[in-house]
This record gives sequence, C-alpha cells and structure tokens, in this order.
Amino acid sequence: MGYVYVDVTLTNLFTRKSAAVCALVDTGSFLSVIPASFAVELGFDPDEMSTRFATLADGSRVERPAVPLEVEFQDRRTTCDALVMGNECVVGVLALEAMALVVDPVRQCVILDPKQPDGPVQFAGKGAIFRELAEEFNRRRP
Repeated sequence: MGYVYVDVTLTNLFTRKSAAVCALVDTGSFLSVIPASFAVELGFDPDEMSTRFATLADGSRVERPAVPLEVEFQDRRTTCDALVMGNECVVGVLALEAMALVVDPVRQCVILDPKQPDGPVQFAGKGAIFRELAEEFNRRRP
C-alpha cells in the first residue's frame, strides 16, 4: 500500500498552542504519536505528563508520556491522547475514527468517510437512547 501522510493541525488542550504538521497515518496504531521535541514545541513538559503503556509492533511493551491533543483535519476535529515517542508525528485509528476519516489505499490519501458525509455519528449509551425514545413516545400519546 505504501505510506500515507496527511496535513493536520495539532493543538495542546491546556495552552491552545497549535502547529500544522504533515503526519504519517498508521492504521495499525490505536493512539497518535508525537516526538518529544514537538511536544515541547506545543508547550508540554513530558516529565509532568501522565504515562500510558503501549505495545509496539515487535510485541514489546513500553511506558511513555501521553499528552492530550486536539487533532484537526479539514473541517473536522477531535480530542485524543498522543504518546510522546519516536521521531515523527503519527495519526492513529482513534483520531481517524473519531473524525469519520478513512484511508483511500488507491489514491494513497485520507478522505472523508463516504458512509458518514456529514461527520462522525456519535452514539449515546443504550439507556440514554431508550429514555429518549420513551420520552418521545409519551409526548405523542393522547
């Protein structure tokens, strides 16, 4: 398939400092990733951030700082944690799914999900859905 890169804007949720970056899209990675130097550029101090465990492609398990980011692509945005590691920015599946984006392997680009042209569908829990349906039903009863 090759490598797919995408232009995104990453924003520190605490300071709102942001930067545009060309990031690798990795459909095998759940979380996004940013290098330590980029985390510092956005105003994070990785030594003060909480850590998360991640399993790498070779099966090894590592503990790395995690920072809260806003990821923006075109007119879509989401918030997610990014692990601080490596030497390039990576957009993982969590961010892609939350913005209803898919990888087009033929054109080697990221596109808006044709099944969700108006943006991602947000699902509420069953209790909220059933409660809302019951309330609507009761409003319509004579």
